Amino acid sequence: MGSVSLKISDGSARFKRASLCSSALINTLMIFSVIITNLFALYAFTSSPHTHTHTHLPLHKNFSLISEQVTLILREINSSQNKLAQIQKHLLGYQSLDLSRPNIPSELKLFLHHHHLPLGKDSKTGITQMVSSIGHTCHKSSHLLSHYMTYNVSKPCPDDWSIAQKLILRGCEPLPRRRCFAKTISKANLLHPFPTSLWKPRFVRSRSKSDFVVDQVLALGSGGVRIGLDVGGGSGSFAAVMAERNVTVVTITLNVDAPFSEFIAARGLFPLFLSLDHRLPFFDNVFDLVRCGSGLDGGGSPEKLEFLMFDVDRVLRAGGLFWMDNLCYVDEEKKRVLTRLIERFGYKKLKWVVGDKSVGSAKSHVVLSAVLQKPVRV
Repeated sequence: MGSVSLKISDGSARFKRASLCSSALINTLMIFSVIITNLFALYAFTSSPHTHTHTHLPLHKNFSLISEQVTLILREINSSQNKLAQIQKHLLGYQSLDLSRPNIPSELKLFLHHHHLPLGKDSKTGITQMVSSIGHTCHKSSHLLSHYMTYNVSKPCPDDWSIAQKLILRGCEPLPRRRCFAKTISKANLLHPFPTSLWKPRFVRSRSKSDFVVDQVLALGSGGVRIGLDVGGGSGSFAAVMAERNVTVVTITLNVDAPFSEFIAARGLFPLFLSLDHRLPFFDNVFDLVRCGSGLDGGGSPEKLEFLMFDVDRVLRAGGLFWMDNLCYVDEEKKRVLTRLIERFGYKKLKWVVGDKSVGSAKSHVVLSAVLQKPVRV
């Protein structure tokens, strides 16, 4: 999910929620306002009172009439701007996190306060101040946010990673920075050199026809796979296998029911503590391979799945591989939605296998495993 910058001038942090409404109405009203303003100006400088059609008024009276017309024009412009602001507020939605309330911790106020650049305006970007960023729905969980930002400065941070994760899963992402020391745990007995740290993980042999072996997938990349992204990678087993093959993989994971991030790091791998609603913090066209497992479900919403797929496509380079690994179909509708979405991207199907996979002792689901290649788009 996206985030917005908070500009604080009157003690409140304002959030603009994403809206499905188009800005076409706002643009139309702005154009209409400009036209009306120009018509007023034309009238003011070309017309004269009817009672003095055949006589010339003194110069100071002409200036007085022009001044009155300009005042009316300015008043009309101000009124139009206020109406436009109200319309924009209604279309976009407008919520505020009131930082003047007594239960808002001082650390949160300090973090959100904008800071002027020491050398003034930056010539390249045009900015004059640095504004902190925070998730756009943090205002909906202000009590949790206040809890998260209540701590002793320069002291150990509270043991509240579960609070942080609740905020992330509610859309409060990115979280505000804090000025406390994270709890440290000695991992001296857990750290081992490669390849001992990888502990003979999965992906090296096939257990069913929908299980692809990494060496087969890498062969499809024609030797061009160097860096990859594992979306919802759990304990990092995929990244571990790829590390043995000199491929660096970043694993996106959350600590749901287990300390996955610490576990991945102990293996000498790269965990990224991030929800799948967050825009991937990577530049365009950087990864040679992206693997998605059960996390590629969009939370059951076709729109969320579409946003996620477009973001995955953004960070995957042209010619890169997109690996869908044992993606479960809950029902036929989900299968149709995903299939239609994949077709829209125009990927080349290098491998495509649909099969059954047992879940528990009696249940089985239809699963899709596929390796697709991103095309070069003009």
